[in-house]
Amino acid sequence: MTSKLQNPAIGAAVRRLWVTRSLPHLRSRLLHNGPDTIDELLDRHLVKNNKKHLDDDENEFLIRQRLTSTRREALSLYRDIFRATRFFMWPDSRGILWRDLLRENARKEFEESRFEKDPEVITRLLIGGRDAVQAALDKLVEKQKQQIEKERNDSSRR
Repeated sequence: MTSKLQNPAIGAAVRRLWVTRSLPHLRSRLLHNGPDTIDELLDRHLVKNNKKHLDDDENEFLIRQRLTSTRREALSLYRDIFRATRFFMWPDSRGILWRDLLRENARKEFEESRFEKDPEVITRLLIGGRDAVQAALDKLVEKQKQQIEKERNDSSRR
């Protein structure tokens, strides 16, 4: 029988509190009101590994739950992209604002990936999107700092 602790973090927290004597009333209660046998102790604190096959309803629920969370992540990323693009207010060589170009490209990429079913691919796309947004904002901040420094140098020379 393979078993796992239900929540090792709780056990560690109780041990920490026990050592620091933060909960002396809990220590005496745990000591005297515990299980009578080792089997009771194991049954209370270990989760048994049941190899129960999921029926179709449970399986569908798990898939829907996973899709819902990745859908939520995708929507969150899309909103973050729209928020980040509002800082790109200068035009490109054709006179189109970078904000509009970035939003259009983001929309196109999301539409292309809309019907992707592989969770690994979806996760890779979400991580790549987050990294791209962060890199663009970092680059923008660096350019702003350089511009401010350049303006300070120009004003001090006058």
